Amino acid sequence: MPVQSICCIGAGYVGGPTCAVIAAKCPHITVTVTDSNAARIEQWNSDILPIYEPGLEELVKRCRGVNLFFSTDVKGAVKKADLIFISVNTPTKVKGAAGEVGLAPDLQYVELAARTIAREAKEGLTLVVEKSTVPVRAAATISEMLASANRPGVSFQVLSNPEFLSEGTAIKNLLHPDRVLIGGENQQAISDLADIYAAWVPRERILETSTWSSELSKLVANALLAQRISSINAASELCEMTGANVSEVAKAVGMDSRIGPKFLNPSISLSACLSVCVCVCLSDCVFVVWLTRCGSILRPSGSVVPVSTRIS
Repeated sequence: MPVQSICCIGAGYVGGPTCAVIAAKCPHITVTVTDSNAARIEQWNSDILPIYEPGLEELVKRCRGVNLFFSTDVKGAVKKADLIFISVNTPTKVKGAAGEVGLAPDLQYVELAARTIAREAKEGLTLVVEKSTVPVRAAATISEMLASANRPGVSFQVLSNPEFLSEGTAIKNLLHPDRVLIGGENQQAISDLADIYAAWVPRERILETSTWSSELSKLVANALLAQRISSINAASELCEMTGANVSEVAKAVGMDSRIGPKFLNPSISLSACLSVCVCVCLSDCVFVVWLTRCGSILRPSGSVVPVSTRIS
């Protein structure tokens, strides 16, 4: 079905810029960004946006009030939407069972969004898209919560569409992405979301995968980036001990086509003050550690899939 109305639950760093770009590139689609935080929505509707990204203000001011709207009426936006992005915060748990605190992701906001969608979605088919960083099988949990509403005439398809944004270049990342990753089990639903991105992203850069692969790709990508940062910082210490120049070493290593030059700039020690980007990478790395330590993952049917790879 052609998507004509989009609702985004979560007006943060991901939801705001993503929806601004979609609204700019797809003028035929009405995009509503919602959040229960009234102060944040007020900022999105003002001349001083809650976040700064080069190019964001121009997009918002051009589309706001035309086909881009910011609202605290989450239920009202959900009722009208053909497609709903879940773009809420997923921090690591600060309390819970042993082995989860500081490792397992806290999905309370994702679950709250899913329950709202289950209650308020309009009749017919609604596409529900994960934008938040979530562990593998989160889509299955969302699907089960949506199905539990048991509303005749209402159906859902859950897709995974992780973001790959960098602070300071988010709009550039959205306008000219390395790839757009869409995971799902229903080809028509995947195609409907892909058609939105195809308004400005070449089709060969829109990658379609299974839901599991899409969810895990986001975590693995950031975990690998965190490893690169850690590696070049370790190399920096070696340079200090041996008298080598870390910038020269990084340049020499980065010229290898198998490695590449990105994320090879030494920075403040990871044990000290961390940039937002590094924190995000490490957070996802922690999610992967937690996943492997769990020892098993539940299939939708409830059967257990062993996880053979463990981190000691």
